[in-house]
Amino acid sequence: MAAAIQQFHHFRQLNRQGRLLLPNAWDCASARLFAAAGLPAIATTSGGIAYARGCRDAQHLGREAMLREIAAIAQSVDLPLSADIEAGYGLAPEDVALTVRGALAAGAVGVNLEDNGHGLLAQPLFDIPAQSARLAAARRAAEQAGLPLWINARVDVWLQGLGGDEEERLAQTVARGNAYLAAGADMVFVPGLADAALAARLAAALNGPLNLMALPGVAGAEAWFAAGASRVSLGVGPMLASMGLVREMAREAAQGVWPSMAAHFYGFAEAEALFAAG
Repeated sequence: MAAAIQQFHHFRQLNRQGRLLLPNAWDCASARLFAAAGLPAIATTSGGIAYARGCRDAQHLGREAMLREIAAIAQSVDLPLSADIEAGYGLAPEDVALTVRGALAAGAVGVNLEDNGHGLLAQPLFDIPAQSARLAAARRAAEQAGLPLWINARVDVWLQGLGGDEEERLAQTVARGNAYLAAGADMVFVPGLADAALAARLAAALNGPLNLMALPGVAGAEAWFAAGASRVSLGVGPMLASMGLVREMAREAAQGVWPSMAAHFYGFAEAEALFAAG
């Protein structure tokens, strides 16, 4: 079910031209809603998919189960899809290559690959040579398939709070990001960074485009674009917001009322129409 080659080139163009707001879906319904809003491409969220299926994030769902969900989402929309493949579901470069081949077969035109060891390493993150080898394996897998996969290298320095202060975090992120770009990544993703001035310094120091995440403390995508980010991802935010709304409806239901459900109601006819094409 590999995506058409035009989808790969279109997604590559969207990232290169910049100012890309990328929503992250966790099922077919959320993907269809994002597509209906006119957004030009969609990504998956590993956290959102895991929570919807009763698992914690960080590779608890597993490769095969995650690839099935990615394939279902890819089939549900006629837009370029980037797959969150977490840390590749294995420590070795060969594990990453296997996962990339699976993501391509599922219909993805891009992937996110983390340098987070998720507790399987002696240290929080893969060291730079190891992660660079894993990214190189991802690139080789795509090249062997003859497909221009967009590889987004996630750097988890900020998420893990590494370094003694923000200057050390910035230096570590720049070193990792540029090494990952040299190894075959197309873009560097730095979730957890919430300071626009630091983001601008980071964007200027990287040898490739920067992806940042929507965060509650950031007013909107424009702040990140102005700082030099080429892409802003919604990440797991929409799924968590949906969970917050369901929690409120649950509390109201316990009292025998449903004002939040009424306020946010999506009509049955609308839902049927949303899925009429597929």
